This record gives sequence, C-alpha cells and structure tokens, in this order.
Amino acid sequence: MKTILVVDDAIFMRKTIRLILEKNGYEVVGEASNGREAISMYEKLQPDIVTMDLTMPDMDGISATRAIHSSNPDSNVVIVSAMGQDSCVREAIMAGARAFIVKPFQESFIVETLRKIS
Repeated sequence: MKTILVVDDAIFMRKTIRLILEKNGYEVVGEASNGREAISMYEKLQPDIVTMDLTMPDMDGISATRAIHSSNPDSNVVIVSAMGQDSCVREAIMAGARAFIVKPFQESFIVETLRKIS
C-alpha cells in the first residue's frame, strides 16, 4: 500500500483528499498545513507520494517541493492547486513536482494521476 502525505492549508481540502485516497487503497500517513510542516513530516515519515498545495502561509508549495526534491531527487510530489496557469505548472515541474492536478478535480483524475507516477 502506497503511503501519502497530504499538504494543504485548508483542513476541508486535506480531509477531502484523505477520504478519496483512503477509499482508493492509499494510506495517508500525515497531513501538513504549510510547506515547513511538509518538509519536516516528509523527512520523518518518508511517504511514497506527497500531494502539495501551492498557496499556503509560512512557506509555499513550490519552495517546499524544491526542498523535498533537493533532499530526495526520487520524491513523488504532486501539486494539487487552483493555480493552474501554465507558468505555475512549469515552475512546479522545474521545482521537482511529478504531476499537477488543478482544483476543482475529479476523484478519478487524482487516483489515475497517482497510479501513473508511483
């Protein structure tokens, strides 16, 4: 079973993503509400996949993705954000993200995307 860290500053979105993932056979090992928490939890939990929001307080998702990718180039970070402009997608991929999911999303698209990268 693949393990996942869910990162989003909105508790509702974290819970929504958690429910989708658990329903589809993933184990959510942690939740973080900002980039700093995400980095710390990633180092401690070593999840197979991280779902990462972009716009968060304290440290944004691009910076956190860059830090995670720099400590582990094989990391699987998937951005889940309402900021779907081409420039955001490009910046996320250059920071080390493996995929980009635009909010609002379909449950099937999240599951399909995670299966492709892991």
